[in-house]
Amino acid sequence: MRVLVAGANGQVGQHVVRLLAEKGHEVRAMIRDKDQAPTLRELGGEPVVADLEGEVAHTVEGCDAVIFSAGGGPGSGAEKKETIDRQGAVKLVEAARKHGTRRYVMVSAMGAADPEAGSEAMQPYLHAKAQADETLQESGLDYTIVRPGSLTDEAGTGTVEAAPSLGKRGEIPREDVARAIVATLEKENTFSKTFEVLSGDTPIEEALDSL
Repeated sequence: MRVLVAGANGQVGQHVVRLLAEKGHEVRAMIRDKDQAPTLRELGGEPVVADLEGEVAHTVEGCDAVIFSAGGGPGSGAEKKETIDRQGAVKLVEAARKHGTRRYVMVSAMGAADPEAGSEAMQPYLHAKAQADETLQESGLDYTIVRPGSLTDEAGTGTVEAAPSLGKRGEIPREDVARAIVATLEKENTFSKTFEVLSGDTPIEEALDSL
């Protein structure tokens, strides 16, 4: 598949690009800064420079799938959460529909199921994620929304716990989130589904097959 990865230079995004390339997919790696291009090429991606706060529709052309792993970042204010986490995701939903790209995998957040339950500092982010998720759910695309818990930099284990609602909070290595995203891409049983994922004891493929 030819896959557009938005947020390719992010910590999860870099893992996603590498894993997709290892599986033989053609990866279009969206970056804001051309200086990031060498890193993405090394990981196996084909860099495309575009800013989610600007025009991005052209980046989807010719792609079979979109993976949205972009975000304003932990140090950004509410405005960036709106323009990148929500509007950026929605722009690519609209572009996917325009270009006939059926598959769309959204990296969301566990708290997006109930933004009001989040801390005051987290609420702008969670509201932006929830609204982007809702737009995707109503888009008619073959979507999957992945809601990981708190992200860590530990090495992935290849095992997780996944369900539409886990009923608890927890952590998960970024590498395992990326593995779940890449595994989800071609699993038709995850189409039109939203699920939470944390570290656990079940191999990722098995956990996703049971959704």
